[in-house]
Amino acid sequence: MQLPAFSQLFTRLTRRRDASSSLVLLIVSAGFSLAVLDVFVVNVALPNIAQDFGSAGLGDLSWVLNAYAIVYAALLVVFGRLADRFPREYGFLLGVAVFTVASALCATANDTLGLVVFRVVQAAGAALMTPTSLSMVLATSSGEERDKNVRAWTAIGGLMAALGPVAGGLLVAISWRWVFFANIPFGLAVLVVGWMRLPHVRGERIPYPDALGAALVTAGVAFLTLGLVKGNDWGWGSTQTIGVLAASVAVIGSFVLHCLHHRNPLVDPDLFRRRSFTGASVVATLFQVAFGGFLLSLVLWDQNVWHWSALHTGLTIAPSPFLVLPTALLLAERLIKRFGPGLVIAIGTSFFAIGMLWFALFAGLKPDYLVDFFPGLVFIGVGVGLALPTVMASATSELPPENFATGSAVVNMLRQVGLAIGVAVLIAVLGTAHSTPAVLNAFERSWLVIGAFAAASALASLAILGVRRPAPPSALTGATVPIDGRVALSEET
Repeated sequence: MQLPAFSQLFTRLTRRRDASSSLVLLIVSAGFSLAVLDVFVVNVALPNIAQDFGSAGLGDLSWVLNAYAIVYAALLVVFGRLADRFPREYGFLLGVAVFTVASALCATANDTLGLVVFRVVQAAGAALMTPTSLSMVLATSSGEERDKNVRAWTAIGGLMAALGPVAGGLLVAISWRWVFFANIPFGLAVLVVGWMRLPHVRGERIPYPDALGAALVTAGVAFLTLGLVKGNDWGWGSTQTIGVLAASVAVIGSFVLHCLHHRNPLVDPDLFRRRSFTGASVVATLFQVAFGGFLLSLVLWDQNVWHWSALHTGLTIAPSPFLVLPTALLLAERLIKRFGPGLVIAIGTSFFAIGMLWFALFAGLKPDYLVDFFPGLVFIGVGVGLALPTVMASATSELPPENFATGSAVVNMLRQVGLAIGVAVLIAVLGTAHSTPAVLNAFERSWLVIGAFAAASALASLAILGVRRPAPPSALTGATVPIDGRVALSEET
């Protein structure tokens, strides 16, 4: 083939074409799913990894989970701010590439230290991928379509999170290394299709984030997450735990003061003057505490009390996540149009609380899945489908284009912190009960506590977001976002 002909073929294959907002949603959700799935899917592989590494104990291997959670949460805001300055599709594709390469390295690791280091790199890719993926959704849609796409993006993430134990159980049955190998073809497919089809979304003309603010928020969130994930191991009253959590409060407090007085704050304080953003941030944090505690509680109950396998456990949880997406796309949209997002979130979180109450009232030591768990899982699946996607749509509904990635990163960072709090709360409430009646009582208490956090998020939604009718479609104004040098969304009314 002649060189000019090859050049033309290469150009045709790599030429960027404007994808529809639905295709953009599909591509970036596929990448984001990788990041979410790996928060949960690795849990079930730890015993197999410990056996393969020989001398590795579960205490050391816990850093395979902890390092990912800490770095992912800590880098979200910094990477989100950087992403707002550069073309969003490049940031997303770079995040997918880093994550995919790190997955390959994790799959070939031969010791605990190497696996932990590669998981840190994985988390960095995930922290870049997450805000840029949602930013692409926001930049390529407007009005009601934007809210619908954000709900779909969030629902897909919730689905992947709850399917983590299912996927983990299936992959570990082959080998624990397939937990990471499976990411490679998926990641490569997202890279190829994303390069060929994602539209060019120019970055905003904003300054680079200030170094001190970036360092403060990264260190503060890292300290907070570290204290939460290790508090049960170290002891909540230990010097280590108190010291790390106190340091997190001091550093995060310094970051807040820095943002209030700096001419180029990493996070614009004006974001929190928007009621929808502030309210959704509070509700998202509280609800993620409940969501994180719920997922872990069912895994521990099924495996440690009913003595089911990881695969059996994952399959029993599956009915709940499979309800999330249809609820978010079919039922939530109708309810939001009629009652507004605040009430819909409150209804969803209340359904979640009812599901946890069902577990506390009916779960028994002798397995009876259809009575003990299935009805509660239905309540929870519908609740998550109504609440979580609507929370994210509310948080992003009033974000200006220059803060698409930063604002979404802040909310997702709070969600990750909420997950860590939920796990810590669950383990603290469960305690170290050994006798059969004590174990049952401990789980009943934990489910009531988790339900209380869900109820608190319902009250916060009503108090902050309120019960109001949404604006009619004709009153919606699309954001003006530069795509391929053009004004793509400019529906001024």
